[in-house]
Amino acid sequence: MAIPTLSSIWRGTLVCAAAAALVVGCGDGGLLDGLGERSEDVVRGSTTTSTTILVVDDEQEFTSIDATDVSWWNDDIEKQVEGDSSFVITRIFQRGDRVTKFVQASRLEIAAALPDIRFPGLVPADVGWVTSQLVFDVISGQLDPETAAAFGLWTVEPYTVNEGRAAILRIGFATDADLQSLEIRPEPVDEGLSLIWATGKYRYELFCRTALPEELCWQMAESARRLDRQLPPGADVSAAAP
Repeated sequence: MAIPTLSSIWRGTLVCAAAAALVVGCGDGGLLDGLGERSEDVVRGSTTTSTTILVVDDEQEFTSIDATDVSWWNDDIEKQVEGDSSFVITRIFQRGDRVTKFVQASRLEIAAALPDIRFPGLVPADVGWVTSQLVFDVISGQLDPETAAAFGLWTVEPYTVNEGRAAILRIGFATDADLQSLEIRPEPVDEGLSLIWATGKYRYELFCRTALPEELCWQMAESARRLDRQLPPGADVSAAAP
């Protein structure tokens, strides 16, 4: 996949609107819908912390850390589902209330439900938590093709302050149109910067609030790697189906 370098990518500054009010979802956690939506006129097609310092124009320094060094909010879910993709998807849907689209799931479960899915290998250093959810069509019980998984990157304890969610990653199934260009491209949004790209069978949309330096947003997108290679110690996404 051809990834643009920081020296060649667009750097336009986007002006944000006022932050949206916090929406706390039914069931186990908050919803991610609404925040960072593109404008309507745009067509949708204990560990040792490692640190990376991104230097821009020899003046500004932005620090990022490995995504495996932050706290993954749902890694402690009891009785996590193991097995093949269809089994995991069905059981996680049954875990929800069958009304709310967003159902909390661990990174192990999401990696099993969506094989080869990717997540940024680097995240901003002030991100302390990552929330993770599978997103369903509640009528069919199948994953929503446009947004099948969603991740929130938080600088405060999740679901306490909406502004503490520095970035959101939405992942859906790629269409032929998505795969026509493999470059990361920016899209206008109301409250920050949205970066969109496709890899394999998935389409990725990373929304970053205006308060997050654009360079860090681009760095996250460029550092995306397979989630099944970013699991907690001892986790095995290839566990046999029951």
